[in-house]
Amino acid sequence: MKLSVIIVNHNLCMWLRQCISALQAARYGVDCEIVVVDNGSDDKSVEMLTEQFADIKIIANDSNIGIAKAYNQAIELTSGEYVFLVSPDTIVTKDTLTKAIDFMDTHTEAAGSSIRMVTPQGHFIRSSKYGLTKKWNLLIKWTGLSKYFAKSRITSHIKARPDEFETAEIDVLNRSAMILRRHALKEVGMFDERFTMFGYDVDLSFRLKIEGFRNFYFHKTYVINFNIKPVPKYTFSYLKYYYGAMLAFVTKYLLEAPKLSLDTTRKVVFTPQYEVKQ
Repeated sequence: MKLSVIIVNHNLCMWLRQCISALQAARYGVDCEIVVVDNGSDDKSVEMLTEQFADIKIIANDSNIGIAKAYNQAIELTSGEYVFLVSPDTIVTKDTLTKAIDFMDTHTEAAGSSIRMVTPQGHFIRSSKYGLTKKWNLLIKWTGLSKYFAKSRITSHIKARPDEFETAEIDVLNRSAMILRRHALKEVGMFDERFTMFGYDVDLSFRLKIEGFRNFYFHKTYVINFNIKPVPKYTFSYLKYYYGAMLAFVTKYLLEAPKLSLDTTRKVVFTPQYEVKQ
């Protein structure tokens, strides 16, 4: 299997339907499986999937177990050389999967890649290239963990005109549309399930970087992102999960593992399992 596409859903039935419809069109000619993990939705998402998409795999959880744990569930049950994680509130284009695979095949040093994202109006979503938000940037600066990141990338969130049409190395992969090399996941471990809704992408990206792997932003295709929030901002749940993720991150890297060493000289190159397209 070349590619495993994984979607974690919770009460986004309408968005999920259009997300899968677009993936069905994009998977033509690709050795691909699609898996949806439903985290206890009560909006008939599972019923819709069963009735309308007979050729996809469904993992139906009784409750909302968190995004990181749900991704791990699916990753363990899939076999693709690459894992494409995409949010249900996104729409891929017809060439998204093929171009993302080609990029990973020809860039054997890449452990993962974010895909360029735009709004429904066509405006560039800068977080698809600069994965750290302002709050996460401040946290990493204040804790001293910024020494593990390129200075230019830490300050990139304040750039007035980010370069949308330039593929480049990045620090943090965007959680809404990322493709990962399974072999890299096997080496660094899967998602840390303490990060239930937020921060799991930052944590995984950080671990990949610590181990000497490289992450990229890929611009030659795009994904439309409707940016539906898992929990409304400024609610108790949002504060709990968002700032809880920050606390877990600091605890993990400053208290549990205070002696990190980043090997910037290590150059990891993966051996392709398939013929590389020229």
